[in-house]
Amino acid sequence: MNKDIISGKWTQLKGKAQAKWGDLTDDDFKVAEGNAEYLAGRLQERYGWARDRAESEVKDFEKAMHKDYPDFH
Repeated sequence: MNKDIISGKWTQLKGKAQAKWGDLTDDDFKVAEGNAEYLAGRLQERYGWARDRAESEVKDFEKAMHKDYPDFH
């Protein structure tokens, strides 16, 4: 996984991520700054998910963003 794949558009995408994962705090998102690896780790911790599930959630989020924002890289 490219751990910085969502960092380029993080400011725009942060609101969607907060809506999807409401248990994460503003501080979690501030520290993440689009780092997919960190975000997956926080999801794992907050939701009690296995690492594979947390990484899958982030990948699915990235895919959804590609559909919503075709210029998203």
